[in-house]
Amino acid sequence: MSLSGTRVQQSWAGKALMVGLFTIAFAFPSPAQNSQNSSQNPGSQQPQTPEAGGPQGDIGPMAVPKKKPEDEKPPERTPTVKNPEEIGTFSLKVDVPLVNLPISVVTGNGQFIPGLKADNFKILEDGVPQKIDTFSQQSDKPITAVLLVEFASNSYGFIMDALNAAYSFTGAMKKEDWIAVESYDMRPHLLVDFTQDKNQVMGALGQLRIPGFSETNLFDAVYDTIDRLEGVEGQKYIILICNGVDTFSKLNYDKVLKKIQGSKNITIFCVGTGQAFRLWLEGRGYLGPLMNLDFLQADNQLNTFSRMTGGRAYFPRFQAEFPEDFADIASDIRNQYVISYRPSNTKQDGSWRKLKVELVDPQSGQPLTVQDQHHKKLKYQVIARDGYKAKNEVD
Repeated sequence: MSLSGTRVQQSWAGKALMVGLFTIAFAFPSPAQNSQNSSQNPGSQQPQTPEAGGPQGDIGPMAVPKKKPEDEKPPERTPTVKNPEEIGTFSLKVDVPLVNLPISVVTGNGQFIPGLKADNFKILEDGVPQKIDTFSQQSDKPITAVLLVEFASNSYGFIMDALNAAYSFTGAMKKEDWIAVESYDMRPHLLVDFTQDKNQVMGALGQLRIPGFSETNLFDAVYDTIDRLEGVEGQKYIILICNGVDTFSKLNYDKVLKKIQGSKNITIFCVGTGQAFRLWLEGRGYLGPLMNLDFLQADNQLNTFSRMTGGRAYFPRFQAEFPEDFADIASDIRNQYVISYRPSNTKQDGSWRKLKVELVDPQSGQPLTVQDQHHKKLKYQVIARDGYKAKNEVD
């Protein structure tokens, strides 16, 4: 084929392409023509958008309400006032947590006084009398307790007192009791978790033979033990056996007191060790004023821990006193009155509420008089926690 013939064919091909483009343009109408045809043809199958307008969904158009013009005001409606008879009644309910209060009533020699009734107890919260909801007397109940023993490299007299006290407590265990053993020096050491096996408790105490550190971080140990017990249900007890001196805790005294105040259903019984050794040092002039002040402060701390939680503190001077002291502790724990009430102060502000428990004669309202079998008047002591921390609204 010649070059001129090729150019002719290209010319004809270009003309054919132009004709095809014009044909396509006239065959398909513009969007404006489509809009006119659809408005002129009411029988068209195109879906109609609602008057409110809106996007097309899978099952049809979705209506979106039209906005009213800004100058268009809604029609004024005459307010209707209902008669008081037509207004429905309503009630406001405030959930006030129930306060459980274990109480021990003992004579001067530590004997439990049984047979008291609910109307013999007067509960004062911040000086305001409270209404008792439930009342019960527990007799020979099982114990759930942590035996927290100080075991540090300090004086031999402190170590022997701690071990003798721990073994005395273990000897008073019953088969229904749940006991855990924890020691502390620089930090707490869990020797055995809660068990009803007395042999495991004895075996845990048998590990306390060679102390490691001389530090006695009491505050850290008490805080950690309370933190662990908060997840255990029911009433719990901490049997704290130590000399009460804190040497190097990360937490200070105020933080431990706040932790104790916020604890629930936890009672602390304290047994101070080294009392005989302190008397020996004092008699020979080895106990200086600063050291004596440290020990007095330690005793005060143990008394505070016990008083705040409804327990008692003991400071035995001789080895023979340990069994008697733990017999008193067991009697306090196993024989208690348990009172529950809903505070009249319904504020949930996390404040500290001071408690006071009194024994009264229900007929006269005067303090109750207790007599023995010989009609001799007995002195008694009411042991209960001295307050609690109210629930916080954000808790």
